[in-house]
Amino acid sequence: MNLKPETLQRIDDVITHYPVKRSATLPLLHLVQEDAGYISDEALEWIAAKLELPPINVYEVITFYPMFRRQPIGRRHIRVCRTLSCALLGGYKTCETFEKEFNTHAGAGHVSPDGEVTVEFVECLASCGTAPVVMIDDDLHEKVDVAKAKALSAQIKVEAAARR
Repeated sequence: MNLKPETLQRIDDVITHYPVKRSATLPLLHLVQEDAGYISDEALEWIAAKLELPPINVYEVITFYPMFRRQPIGRRHIRVCRTLSCALLGGYKTCETFEKEFNTHAGAGHVSPDGEVTVEFVECLASCGTAPVVMIDDDLHEKVDVAKAKALSAQIKVEAAARR
């Protein structure tokens, strides 16, 4: 597993903050995913060994929390809120628009054919008053209707083309 030296240092530091190593499972998962992009089988086993746990204990945490990914995602990550406020104000149509624009399926977190985008339909993004909301990477976009979803998609496509 290839983690950056600063990630390894942060992992060692985080473990010291807990009287029982097991308690550092969530922070370590976050640090590894932040660096690697997802939690591979190798990473799962490495974390288990680091915390002196059976791998199943780490696997249980990964599969319980939906924010942890077991597969790589696209370079851009689009998360569309599906909870009540967003659903009532068009979140499903917003998600469908992103799926069509990038030829992918949000339900399974598939990566677009060009490897550029992963669209996910997620639980609350904590901005119910400005529904429907979308997070693209770490940026929150509010009141994202179909037209705004198409505009955001076009912007992502232009940025991707400029990198090629």
